[in-house]
Parts: sequence; C-alpha cells; structure tokens
Amino acid sequence: MATVCATELHDHHDVYAAQCPCREVLDLLANKWSALAIGALEEGPRRFGALQRRLEGVSPKVLTSTLRRLEEKGFVDRTIYPAVPLHVEYALTDLGRSVAGPLAQLRLWVEDHIDEITY
Repeated sequence: MATVCATELHDHHDVYAAQCPCREVLDLLANKWSALAIGALEEGPRRFGALQRRLEGVSPKVLTSTLRRLEEKGFVDRTIYPAVPLHVEYALTDLGRSVAGPLAQLRLWVEDHIDEITY
C-alpha cells in the first residue's frame, strides 16, 4: 500500500512517502555542504569568500549551488550591498537558525564518534 503525503499546507507529511516534499528538504539538509554552510553562518553573516575559506575543500561552483538551494528554501538570506566591487552577504533566516541547532548536534556527534566508525 502506497503512503500518501499531503500537498496542502500541512495536513500530514510522511518523509517515507515517495512523493512527499519533505524528501527534497531532507536531501538538502543532509548534504554535507549545506550542513557546514549553515554551521558557518551560525557565527553571523558572511561573504562568499569567507564562507569558502571556512568550508575547506568546497569549490566555488558547489558553494554557489548550495547557497542558492538554501536561499530558495528559505534557510538563508542573500543581501547585496551596492558598492564597487559588489558586496554580497549570506545570513541565516529564522528558519535557518531553527535547523542550525539540530545540525550542530549532528556535526558534534560525528566528531565525537568518528574513531568508532569503520570506514
């Protein structure tokens, strides 16, 4: 029996249902670069270059894509300041701050248990 997932404004959502929009959000938040970007933005607004330096190993293309997806879903605000050169800052929204805590707990758990994990 297939599970049905609501499409209206929240009757019932089931992340295990194939068509549930929750899956897209879970996919975004479970991505390492998303989790790390949100963590870096917990410290306050940052420019792109500062984020890229903080997230060692991320390419500009991947960081741009990650930030766009986070912005589209309402986790991050992008503010453009008219200056030469253009000054752009990224900051967490209220929604982004609400998920930052659980993601921080996951990052800390990984750091605390990495030696127990076989890889």
